[in-house]
Amino acid sequence: MRTLGLVLFVSIAACGNPAKPTPATPGGGSAAGHDGDHPDHGGDQPAGPPRAAERPTTDRYHGVDVVDRYQWLEGNTAEVEQWSDQQNAHAERILGALPGRATLAAELRAIIAAPVTRYRGFAPAGAGVLAMRKQPTKQQAELIAMTDLDAAATATLVLDPTAGGDPTAAIDWFVPSPDGQRIAVSVSSGGSEAGALHVIDRAGKDLEPIIPNVQRGTGGGDAAWSADGKTLFYTRYPAPGEKPADEGDFWLQVWSHQLGQPIAGDRLELGTDLPKIAEIRLEADATGRVLATVQNGDGGTFRHYLRRAKGGWRQLTDWNDAVVAMTLGARGSLWLVSTKGAPRGQVLTMRDDQPLAKAKRIVAEGTDTIVTSFSDDIGPVVTADRLFLSYQQGGPSTVRAFTLAGKPAPGPKLPPVSSAAIGPRPFGRAMLVWSSSYVQAPTWSRLDVKTGALTPIAAVTAPPVVDLSAYEVRRELATSADGTQVPLNIVWRRGAALDGTTPCLVTGYGGYGLSLEPFVVATRHPLLTRGVCFVEVNLRGGGEFGEAWHQAGALTHKQNVFDDMAAALGYLIAQRYTSADRIVIEGGSNGGLLMGAVLTQHPELVKAVVSHVGIYDMLRVELSPNGLFNTTEFGTVVDPAQFAALHAYSPYHHVTKQAYPAVLMTTGANDPRVAPWHSRKMIAALQAAHTGAAPILLRTSKTSGHGMGTAMDERIAQLVDTDAFILAQLGITP
Repeated sequence: MRTLGLVLFVSIAACGNPAKPTPATPGGGSAAGHDGDHPDHGGDQPAGPPRAAERPTTDRYHGVDVVDRYQWLEGNTAEVEQWSDQQNAHAERILGALPGRATLAAELRAIIAAPVTRYRGFAPAGAGVLAMRKQPTKQQAELIAMTDLDAAATATLVLDPTAGGDPTAAIDWFVPSPDGQRIAVSVSSGGSEAGALHVIDRAGKDLEPIIPNVQRGTGGGDAAWSADGKTLFYTRYPAPGEKPADEGDFWLQVWSHQLGQPIAGDRLELGTDLPKIAEIRLEADATGRVLATVQNGDGGTFRHYLRRAKGGWRQLTDWNDAVVAMTLGARGSLWLVSTKGAPRGQVLTMRDDQPLAKAKRIVAEGTDTIVTSFSDDIGPVVTADRLFLSYQQGGPSTVRAFTLAGKPAPGPKLPPVSSAAIGPRPFGRAMLVWSSSYVQAPTWSRLDVKTGALTPIAAVTAPPVVDLSAYEVRRELATSADGTQVPLNIVWRRGAALDGTTPCLVTGYGGYGLSLEPFVVATRHPLLTRGVCFVEVNLRGGGEFGEAWHQAGALTHKQNVFDDMAAALGYLIAQRYTSADRIVIEGGSNGGLLMGAVLTQHPELVKAVVSHVGIYDMLRVELSPNGLFNTTEFGTVVDPAQFAALHAYSPYHHVTKQAYPAVLMTTGANDPRVAPWHSRKMIAALQAAHTGAAPILLRTSKTSGHGMGTAMDERIAQLVDTDAFILAQLGITP
């Protein structure tokens, strides 16, 4: 997946990462909605939600009996589907009756379907460039080819994944051959992230038999080409019969395919000694070397393997070596980012025939954190005479340049409280840089590698679709329970009074070493213009301050993340930005876990909670395929100390009889990362325990997953429901 830009378009609400186009919302409501009472209501209060039957099951962990009243909702039975459909109907009655939905739908469509074309995922391909293009009239992004970055207007279409009539079909990733004439493309549908590999030409025609099982939402997937373009290395999950039927989302391996030969003759290259929860990324160079980076689940520990052109794999690093990124350099070199004795990262280099002990330090650990991202191929970028590194600065990020000897070189000058990322390889004699801020639209620029000068590329940079000039960004610090300083990024209307009356939407994530970086808040514009401030919190568990910051919010330290969020909410109240009855919190995936924890630990701090594809039952999460990958981040109930920590904060197990804030939870039936039963069980428990009048709602989309591949119409429909719910709970009429 050697492209830049995939992660930059993932909504925090979707977490993947950031739904499909249907005339109705996932809950059944129209995208336009109603501006008055739902016709079924007649102005009366709607009927209550369908209550789930209580069928207690007792599980024993290390001598502790845990009663689970709704374990039956983990099934995929007709009874569960009927209950889920009834929940959707109930949510539709409530959400469909909220005022101003047509107005919100029009505003959101004007933003998301604005008459601008957006580009991402740029990859040099032979003498030209491949990229992903999202046109305002299309449900999904399509793969295009252009002669250079200034020639977007004359780009040719390579592959429209929806051309076959499936609006949920999406491109997971693509990898061009060295000459750019063939492209390996993973395509999945329905938000499943279960991709098959197509080898296509520049006209989108399949050149080889389709290779199944290359991509999943558990361990992802990738591909790389040999230097002559005749061999394709690819990741593959077990074929039918190779493993038990329930283990098809595990045991990722590397295989090779000779073009023109039957798939049956493909060769196993690497994987017989890898863990069940291995995740693999591939990189190749012009000399024929192939580098495999293997992560052990989602916890951030890696091995690296190298294959030379003549064949044979050599293991370069092991799990405890703390090498978190590696890339291929010129003349047989390897470039590494290591956190061993340097939790904010240091850069090493060595020849590929040397042991790790011979690696030489080039860039020492600094006060900021070197950014690496396994899923989005972000790490050191090495050219003939320059080394480029992305640095985290506690949320904001920047790009810095060095000579190959490690001396500082001219780099781009970027505004404060912004974010930046650099392409994985040069485009001619320039590098490609992406930058954005909360109030400035993303810009693609050329970076002159000699001078550090940035030149915006108008051809591939979409103009702003909303005016955010009335807002400023304030970056402040809250003090968590243990004294840790936690950054808040507050998008605030200039001149607004600090009198505790401003409604605020607050979000966070805090996990997997992922950093929340500034990204333009265009889709929040309908809320901002109605007086709502937006706050993003850089919680522990992320990578904003290095590996120590990550580990302080992982495994048995996960409670720190929730304490940080509570401290941030308390800070906003104490500084009179807002008040508890004017706060809505929103998050997704691991951020959904955060929402559940705040809801059950500090319900008094918020008016409402919006949680997307969240994790709530921390004792049974590892029983689902991707949940097992998460054990390296969250822990496992098999370990007594980790079980105790999980049980102590698991949101589902801390629902008690009381009046809760309003809750809207969403999930996708095809979610490969977080099983939808988490949301079903959590909502069932909340609805049974809730003694107040605030709505507790669940919306399940039958045509989407965790968020990847969300089609435009459905994304708009989901945002309409979410924004209408938020404004209604804040007492604001659109």
